[in-house]
Amino acid sequence: MRIAIIADVLGEENNGTSITVKRLIYNLKKRGHEVFVVAPGETNEDGFYPVEKIDFKIFNDYVAKNGVVLAKPDEEALRPIIERCDVVHVLMPFPLGRSAVRLCATMKKPVTTAFHVQPENVSSHFGMQRNGPINNYLYRNFRKGFYEYSDYIHCPTQFIANKLREHGYTQDLRVISNGVDPIFIPAPVPKPKEYADKFCILSTGRLSKEKCQADLIKGISLSRYANRIQLFIAGDGPLKNRLQKLGKRLPNPPVIRFYPKEELVKLINFCDLYVHPSYAEIESIACVEAITCGLVPLISDSPMSAAKFFALDPKNLYTAGNCSALAHKLDNLIENAEFRTDQRLEYIRYAERFRIEKCIDQMEIMFEDAVHGVHRPVQS
Repeated sequence: MRIAIIADVLGEENNGTSITVKRLIYNLKKRGHEVFVVAPGETNEDGFYPVEKIDFKIFNDYVAKNGVVLAKPDEEALRPIIERCDVVHVLMPFPLGRSAVRLCATMKKPVTTAFHVQPENVSSHFGMQRNGPINNYLYRNFRKGFYEYSDYIHCPTQFIANKLREHGYTQDLRVISNGVDPIFIPAPVPKPKEYADKFCILSTGRLSKEKCQADLIKGISLSRYANRIQLFIAGDGPLKNRLQKLGKRLPNPPVIRFYPKEELVKLINFCDLYVHPSYAEIESIACVEAITCGLVPLISDSPMSAAKFFALDPKNLYTAGNCSALAHKLDNLIENAEFRTDQRLEYIRYAERFRIEKCIDQMEIMFEDAVHGVHRPVQS
């Protein structure tokens, strides 16, 4: 097939969306599909058609600090790409994406969309990630201004598919994981000498408000084993300096930095526990990457996060936003090494369903169905 991928955000791999989109593009090409990518940025990569980024004027510094650029809508760039493709897959409900889905409707071109941007990801920039009316407004805005132009929506989890139904989305929702890169496998990796006597905890994710890494730092400070714990926060983002400052209160200050995936695999495999404190999460491939390698998780039970459904036992969950509860669950898992050893094998088996090859199979089916107008029955 000839497939167009339209992405308002596709830059450095410093956020989950960019990582998963690039993984999708790579694997579709690997299977012989001709892929055309329209996104902001400059590259000589074959099949990539760059568009200009939006100039936010006095807010450009804030946007740069967040490490994300948004594309300008550009019908002149979009029209010939849409014309030559069998199906168009549009990733985000922002200006370029909105322009693309409207063009597809006008040109009667099969189009699929994806739900990668949770309203809470947007409202968190204004400190309103827990504001129900604001987030409900964003669900409506996304639906009326973007998703109503597409009959198919890729939902990375059943959790977000259920949220869309709750907010009046009637499209053909395809629940397909974003998938885990084959590089993430269990492997014997010894701890570096400086951490040999430490209980190493990993948390991966963008350093932003809705990811709640500050809760993890506070929880560790309340642990009976705070002196033994070494925290690694793998990621980058606007809260890096604030988290580093907060982390200085710990007996062992956290290591906070971005890790390329080759290094991240090694880090996962020598750590003792993975903690995912996020408030809002559509899927959390970061969590899936950890459990795929056999790293036992402790996950926030936030009602706005899909990650909690990865927990195989109540011992793997703690009350969202409750740092004392987090510390209590941490202590229990630290003390119960036998339980963690048994769970390691359970998580490795469980995570097989997230392998990228299986997910790309399902994406291909969605694209083929869109081309031929095949729909699954709408389920409530």
